[in-house]
Amino acid sequence: MDPILSVQELSVEYATRRGALRAARDVSFDVESGETVAIIGESGSGKTTLAVALVRLLPRNARVSAGAIRFTRDGITRDVLRLDDEELREFRWRECALVFQSALNAFNPVIDIWSQFLDTARAHGMKDTKAVRDRSFELLDLVHLDPERVLRAYPHELSGGMRQRVLIALGLLLHPALLILDEPTTALDILTQRAIIDLLRELRTKLGFSMLFISHDLSLAAELADRVVTMYAGRAVERAGVEDLFYRPRHPYSIGLLRAVPRVTGALGSVASIPGSPPDLISPPPGCPYHPRCPLAIDACLAAVPPLLPVDMPRHDAACIRWQEVARTIGTAERHVAEKLA
Repeated sequence: MDPILSVQELSVEYATRRGALRAARDVSFDVESGETVAIIGESGSGKTTLAVALVRLLPRNARVSAGAIRFTRDGITRDVLRLDDEELREFRWRECALVFQSALNAFNPVIDIWSQFLDTARAHGMKDTKAVRDRSFELLDLVHLDPERVLRAYPHELSGGMRQRVLIALGLLLHPALLILDEPTTALDILTQRAIIDLLRELRTKLGFSMLFISHDLSLAAELADRVVTMYAGRAVERAGVEDLFYRPRHPYSIGLLRAVPRVTGALGSVASIPGSPPDLISPPPGCPYHPRCPLAIDACLAAVPPLLPVDMPRHDAACIRWQEVARTIGTAERHVAEKLA
């Protein structure tokens, strides 16, 4: 079967005074039906740009400069980048819904929650108010909220965790096949984060949708994802099953992310940040974009951008010419962190 979402060599650039800033470069990955794929990486690695590009919500100074986005449901495949305005309206929310990073900013502050559910449904042709209300009650009950109270409330009258749950329920209103979540637990306390992750796992089991989960928190990716894509400087530098990526990474950046996770036990000095800063995306360094920060870099790393190629495990790709050396450098510290995350 075709994957529900297939992203092929996607590039996105922003127009700036200094020139074109390529926030995503030749990114490729698939999301299978019922699967959760996590996109991880530092801030500025291109994760959110990728998310909004998938539903064509890029700002005016941004454009998709290359690549393809194909969405398949019920045997019908559509090229998202070629949808006209009416087809795009149908695609958003009914086929693919995006849960934004800030739930408060995602809601209209001057109308109540019920009006926002109703407006969303009517924009997609649902004219039966009772059916919309029944669906809203069903979803709010699924996210463990009191529908009567929540639908009467305004966004500012709800806590951060409640708003995030309402936004997830709103995203599922029209039975989408794919739910994209951009940092859904940002700015929430750890107990609320735990509740949201358990809720997403429960909803996916009950409703059967696929998820694209974007996060810089490796522990959340380890809990939710079936497969993981690591991004650096706008590029996908590693793609693997969640267990392979956390226990057997093959890119030095993935190892750097693992080492930056605080250990639950042991000395505080066991946390090791990645030295340096992400590269300038307008004038990136020659060759591998990670080489200025990579402890394994050699002269050959400056010659060309390494392609994303299969390594020593099935369905595991890495963009590193020294992935075999990376495999030999994985030590007990990384395995310890992987065990705590997974």
